[in-house]
Amino acid sequence: MLLPRIIPCLDVRDGRVVKGIQFQELRDAGDPVELASAYAEQGADELVILDVSATPEGRGHALEVVRAVREVLPLPLTVGGGVRTVADAEALLSAGADKVATNTAAVARPDLLNELSLRFGCQCTVLALDAASGNGGWEVVVRSGRDRTGMDAIEWAEEAVSRGAGEILLTSWDRDGTGKGYDLELLKAMRAAVPVPIIASGGADGPRHMAEALAAGADAVLAATIFHDGLTTVADLKAELAELGVEVRR
Repeated sequence: MLLPRIIPCLDVRDGRVVKGIQFQELRDAGDPVELASAYAEQGADELVILDVSATPEGRGHALEVVRAVREVLPLPLTVGGGVRTVADAEALLSAGADKVATNTAAVARPDLLNELSLRFGCQCTVLALDAASGNGGWEVVVRSGRDRTGMDAIEWAEEAVSRGAGEILLTSWDRDGTGKGYDLELLKAMRAAVPVPIIASGGADGPRHMAEALAAGADAVLAATIFHDGLTTVADLKAELAELGVEVRR
């Protein structure tokens, strides 16, 4: 059984790391290369980079950021934002990504997941799924949270896995940036529906929230604000999780 992963996330816009609440009112949070290097030294297990303006602006991912981060990062790297085609994914992988994540483009054209998994393998194909609560369940939202789709998040995840998605980066729109904890009911429902690894995202403010998410079925926990704002470090989080009885990677 693989131990859970602690994953810092860099939301990038115009070459800088940004952070907000529910993807809005973004503020500067630092240099992506400096932060990536620091998180690696602190003991992060992986890193995620999401270009939060690529899809709304209708462009591809800023490859120069990926290249620069790869030079200092000895960890697995997942990159998303603006991935619409196999060529987009190939460019990111060539720049240094280990896995590519797609959200809006996969919703618009689900065959993209088939194409990515066929070309690069399921282990390289990540579905970034942003979910907002409503109508007794959760609805898929796209374009950095700007548009609601009417699609059921659990059903979409099941379809995505059947098409070749090998991992799900699951972000709760309602909890993103709030520090109120992960959406545990969403995680439990997703865990019951899909067999692939789930990365919990949105709402963490400390080890207790992460322990809860892992107990609810997540295989990894992602956070941004608590790291960027210096509220804790990856090393401290791992130590505190161990004190809570959660075995983590060293």
